[in-house]
Amino acid sequence: MRRRRGLTFYQRKQNISNERVAEVISWIFAIVMGVVLAFFIIYTLGRKTTVVGNSMEPGLHNGQEIYINRVIYNFISPARGDVIVFKPNGNENAHSSIKRVVGVPGDRIQIKDGVLYLNGEPQDEMFTDKIADDGVAGDEIKLDENEYFVMGDNVNNSEDSRSANLGPVKREHIVGKAWLHMGSGEEGIGRVK
Repeated sequence: MRRRRGLTFYQRKQNISNERVAEVISWIFAIVMGVVLAFFIIYTLGRKTTVVGNSMEPGLHNGQEIYINRVIYNFISPARGDVIVFKPNGNENAHSSIKRVVGVPGDRIQIKDGVLYLNGEPQDEMFTDKIADDGVAGDEIKLDENEYFVMGDNVNNSEDSRSANLGPVKREHIVGKAWLHMGSGEEGIGRVK
């Protein structure tokens, strides 16, 4: 008998090899493990907080969410230029504050004529605006071994270490380093500089 050509309602059964099944399973496993690892890193090593106020503009804005690297300062000390998250005066009930480190332990800080002086040297490039309020830094401050002098990037609209009720931040009050920010609109997600 000759076989008829044309439409047929019978399909050939395709053989699926064990190698192909193993490859698909390994890809699924790799993707799932990548997602689990990402969540582990963000939620155990990091923490999320929200920027309150405009003291860190133009880099960080009121209401913006940022992730905090809570582990890094177990291995290294905060450095000048780091954006840190801390509890003001160690008050666990207070909202976390976000500022830039401008002075590290052992530094001498003073603000004269609208300019920040670090160890006697003017830091003209650190802030684009002249500093209107020198606060407690009008007189030279020498930081102790576990103290950090912090200021907001929006220097004339920031309550920071210049304020008598905040002062230098103690190491044990630092929660971590600002790591990533969740921007809105064109900014997207980016590293905190």
